[in-house]
Amino acid sequence: MKYKIVFIVLCFASTIMQAQWQERGGTFDLPHLERHQFKLNLLSPGFTYELGLFKNQSVSTNLGLATATYQEGYVFGLAMNNRYRYYHNFNRRQRLDKNTSGNSGNYIAAAQAIFFSQLRISTNVEGPDDFNLGFYGMVYGIQRTYEKGFNFNVELGAGYYKGDGVLDGYGPLFNFTFGWVATKRKKKDPYLD
Repeated sequence: MKYKIVFIVLCFASTIMQAQWQERGGTFDLPHLERHQFKLNLLSPGFTYELGLFKNQSVSTNLGLATATYQEGYVFGLAMNNRYRYYHNFNRRQRLDKNTSGNSGNYIAAAQAIFFSQLRISTNVEGPDDFNLGFYGMVYGIQRTYEKGFNFNVELGAGYYKGDGVLDGYGPLFNFTFGWVATKRKKKDPYLD
């Protein structure tokens, strides 16, 4: 008796899931957002990978040269930047017949960056030689990808710099990347929901 109930529940659940699949499309059908995007950064040598999660939401990670500036001083060197992005203007860009392929849009993001001590080029922050520095904050960004694959991304924000062995503090974040998208992009006019 117990197995019959489990079998009936599984059959009923699969029918509902099939109906949801047909109504909305596949789980990862993102009308504007690229599912995977890999970029090579040319100005500050490095690379970026962006993964589309849900409608208008993605996560990205970037490894490249960066500068941290806060009230204690500056750090310049190789850094890893992580973002959780929410693109807020895809529908408006679509209505105005503007490009949305390659995640061309404006976004708000939770930002994190790690400046590694082993890969630091210069600093004026006083402390031990092997300190790491982390950034936690919010940024507003603009990303555009053009037909031939060239891409630029500008971010401006602020947050908290937490040092490992050095003083903590608040400071701004400015990030600019220019590069080329190495993955295939969606067409200019994606399908709508």
